[in-house]
Amino acid sequence: MLLLVGSTSIQSREIFVDKNRGNDTNSGTKNAPLATLHAARNLIRHYKSITQSEESYTVNIYRGEYELTTPLVLNELDKGSARNPVRWRAVEGEEVRISGGKTIPNTAFKPISDSKIKSRLTPEAARNVLVANLNELNITDYGSESQYGHALSVTNAPMELFVNDRSMTVARYPNSGFLKIGTVIDPGSVPRIGDYSERGGEFNFTDARHLKWVGLEDVWFQGSFNNGFADDNLEVESIDPKKQSVKMKKPHLYGLAGGSDYQQYYAKNILCELDSVGEWYVDKNKGLLYLWAPQKPTNDCTIKVSVMEEPIICLEGAEHVIIENVTVEIGRGIGIYMERCNNVTIAGCTVRNMGTSGIFMGHGARQTVPHITHDHYEGVPMSRFVGNLQGHIYKYTHWDRQAGANNKIVSCDVYGTGSGGIYLSGGSKAKLIPGNNLVENCKITDYNRRNKFLWAGVNIDGCGNRVAHCEIYDSDWQAIYVHGNDHIFEYNNIHHVTRNSNDTSPWYIGRDPSDRGNIVRYNYFNNCGNPDRMTMGVYCDDSSTDVLVYGNVFNEMNTYWGMMFSNTGWDLRFINNIVINPLGYTVVIANHYYTWATKEGYAGFNPDDGYLRRRLTQNVDIYSEPYATRYPSLVEYLNPIIKDKEWEGMRSKRNVAARNVIVGSKQNALQLTGEYAQCEWIDNLEIDYDPGFEDMESGNFMLKVESEVYDHILNFETVPFDKMGLYKDGYRN
Repeated sequence: MLLLVGSTSIQSREIFVDKNRGNDTNSGTKNAPLATLHAARNLIRHYKSITQSEESYTVNIYRGEYELTTPLVLNELDKGSARNPVRWRAVEGEEVRISGGKTIPNTAFKPISDSKIKSRLTPEAARNVLVANLNELNITDYGSESQYGHALSVTNAPMELFVNDRSMTVARYPNSGFLKIGTVIDPGSVPRIGDYSERGGEFNFTDARHLKWVGLEDVWFQGSFNNGFADDNLEVESIDPKKQSVKMKKPHLYGLAGGSDYQQYYAKNILCELDSVGEWYVDKNKGLLYLWAPQKPTNDCTIKVSVMEEPIICLEGAEHVIIENVTVEIGRGIGIYMERCNNVTIAGCTVRNMGTSGIFMGHGARQTVPHITHDHYEGVPMSRFVGNLQGHIYKYTHWDRQAGANNKIVSCDVYGTGSGGIYLSGGSKAKLIPGNNLVENCKITDYNRRNKFLWAGVNIDGCGNRVAHCEIYDSDWQAIYVHGNDHIFEYNNIHHVTRNSNDTSPWYIGRDPSDRGNIVRYNYFNNCGNPDRMTMGVYCDDSSTDVLVYGNVFNEMNTYWGMMFSNTGWDLRFINNIVINPLGYTVVIANHYYTWATKEGYAGFNPDDGYLRRRLTQNVDIYSEPYATRYPSLVEYLNPIIKDKEWEGMRSKRNVAARNVIVGSKQNALQLTGEYAQCEWIDNLEIDYDPGFEDMESGNFMLKVESEVYDHILNFETVPFDKMGLYKDGYRN
């Protein structure tokens, strides 16, 4: 018996990494540490290959910046077990940075001596802007700007610049805000309706500053060139001073349009516009970096540029791995990439200043069609890059992106990213198998430096995943963007988002009736939206079904179009919520198809020849298992009412708003638009005074035990306002 116990004992092995005093030929002990993370991984693989006993491994990383040129890849060779996960962690109290960038020494920056360059700058800029020769630092790959935006592939950022851990601004005009699109001379070709002639549009500019850019190359305009939900990054072909017009090189998906407040842009990548603190520009031909630093580089100013194209950490087939308390930063693409992972935990980490996404679970997609397209997309899955994921999942809504199961992203800070914060995936939508992947207690902010619409603080797809106790804020666009089934969103604090976009919302789902079973409960939505734009709270867009919005608090929402808005939704339930000082309606149900389905370009809504039928009968099959049993009411969705003209899905059904408290509404709480818009309005309390909050003036919306709400609404459940948002744990104080 003693022999048996001895044979199953578990060895514990600790490995130490110290970039300052380590050497990769060392043994990896505390007194003889390794120098690199790759060496630590290889040492663990070596131990695993020569021992038969189960061992636990912990990699202890001492302070320092570990600049990588290739990803740290952890795969099937690096997995632990449920009893003994492999743990990678910063030594307690040590700041560990894993970086895909390079540091530029302060001494590399000099005053500008080239009189021609000085003449292109303002006198103040000429005195303050410094220049560094990147070629002398062996930094020669600057990347290149590219068109990206709505219906386009997410591309890696070109080289970006960070000073004291803050991203600097490529020289732009105006320094803040936007320019309005003037009269459109030619909208250009419109790929959205199948025009792939690749003709860039032309419009009159509204600001004479454009005349300074005549003849310049590599000038880009970024903004919303038609719809307020469709961003784009477009290259200028030419500027005509006689016509006072700009011609773009490539088309925008919807063609150019002007006249609306949200049809706007700013100009960037222009040396002569380097006129304020924090701006920079790189002359790619000469390898010269110009910077107006927030402080003089000689005054303890840390300057870095992004270099690495691939993700900084790749977890591919990893199991029972824990990464704790490290900072992952400064890459042109993804920070942490996860594929085919099981029981992997990312905890207490900071992921920041990435060119695309912070933490990205599952495959991206490589588009194979050579045009900007919406309905004619084709592509293939790919690893380690985002690509046109949104186009792929729009066509293949059942796509299993191979993210894995039972993974956790806990108590992390994600910010300063180019294309969304965290992309959460996992489980099978086709088979309705939950992934049980989790994002919890994370702070996610400033996540739209490059891509805007569709790239939220948290994107989610698959089946059966959860977002809880997160704080998501500071974006002109969405906080949470949803595909898939049976996800739970609870105890989150979402604020100051959707501030400068149109037809957007903090929480969004739409265009797939088979996306069912999603629950939005116990969240605090506050100070979101824009009173001058079409913004909503929880947006159940075209054909959304079976969303439960329960026990949330909506406060000071600048969203005229409802705390919940739906276009022809089914089985939408807005129950037991508290709404305080809404700008507009509380619930809006529109019967959208009767005004939209017959329009040219939207024939896809025809159930006999469109994407709804494909999504309901080909991508998944609502008439077969598991959908037929799990969602029996969905079976009738495509049943005809009038052959070739109307079907059941065109009429809203079984929507309910019940037992809600609405304080200080300036509009009718319920708005139904269209003949067949439908929503039952049951036992809702509408008042214009404090119903008994703990401290309404200070923003504490817990209801007191003696609140009159409990007298007016039978079975009203206490809303746990005190539990919404971040909480303290071993990682977050």
